[in-house]
Amino acid sequence: MTWRDLSFIDAIELLSKHEAYSQSARKEAGMIKKIESYPELADPQLQPRYTGIPTFFRLPHTMRLDEVDIGLVGVPFDGGVTNRPGARHGPRDIRNQSSLIRKVNQATGVAPFDLVRVADLGDAWIERPFELQGALAEITAFFATIHAAGVTPLSVGGDHSISLAVLRAIGKNGPLGLVQLDAHCDTGDDYLGSRFHHGAPFRRAVEEGLIDPKRTIQIGIRGSLNVAEMWQFSYGSGMRVVSIEEFYDKGWRWAAEEARKVVGGGSAYLSFDIDSLDPVYAPGTGTPEPGGLTTLEAQRLIRDLGSLDFVGADLVEVSPPFDTSGVTSITAAAILFELLCVLAQARVRRRSNVTRPDV
Repeated sequence: MTWRDLSFIDAIELLSKHEAYSQSARKEAGMIKKIESYPELADPQLQPRYTGIPTFFRLPHTMRLDEVDIGLVGVPFDGGVTNRPGARHGPRDIRNQSSLIRKVNQATGVAPFDLVRVADLGDAWIERPFELQGALAEITAFFATIHAAGVTPLSVGGDHSISLAVLRAIGKNGPLGLVQLDAHCDTGDDYLGSRFHHGAPFRRAVEEGLIDPKRTIQIGIRGSLNVAEMWQFSYGSGMRVVSIEEFYDKGWRWAAEEARKVVGGGSAYLSFDIDSLDPVYAPGTGTPEPGGLTTLEAQRLIRDLGSLDFVGADLVEVSPPFDTSGVTSITAAAILFELLCVLAQARVRRRSNVTRPDV
């Protein structure tokens, strides 16, 4: 018998029976994979790390913003690069390597997945990526929706131009402080016809009132310049610029203390450019600069910022095509976990302050 041999009523009845059976089977099956020996493996984060569909930290992927406190978002966009591309592939590769991360920060004791609800919100992908300003507007619209729902964003780029788009969404009600770990100040201006490339987001953010330059610290700055005044905007606007030489002489503890002093008690944003690290630790990036931070220095510095009121963070400029070993994405996943931990600490403090009777 074929569908053509059935009357309309018979066909409807057959479809109804099929759907009823499917729903019953799904309800009865629950999980296709039956867990028999180790009940704890019902938690995807505890399953073997080579299994499953890659998400950030093996977290659930959801679009239900009412179920999320901190949302991880991939931003696969590198239309703002001035030289070597490939950062659009960063989010996918970091998702894969983040399966190596476990649930508790051994150094600090912070267990972010127990403190707050964390999920992978997918990608803020760009419908029209060939027009830079329009692409940034699409990213802003995505993060505006997240921000309106009260979700703290943790973004994975993508090139550093995406930071401006995120800040336009979460900093529009008043300037934020900024902690930036980077080899470059990224406060340039027009370059080859654009003022919105990855070397200028924080100058634009100051001009648009999204960050307060006097509550901004840039750590790890180094490398050669085309002109001596290349980053003059940072100095002239009052940003605290910490060169790699000053960092090396004084150490990561001093740098963390300086960051806390500069940012103060107000809300702030944390931006981590993977090129802040020496390329021996992170070769897969668009603008590598030898003589940078070690991975451990970056980790310990971030951990020491757990008292700041971060309302968002990003990790940018991982370009997997320039590192076929995968070490850059592995390192990026480890740094991303540190960023998540300090965001979770800040989120818990804000929640506690809201519920306090004297507030």
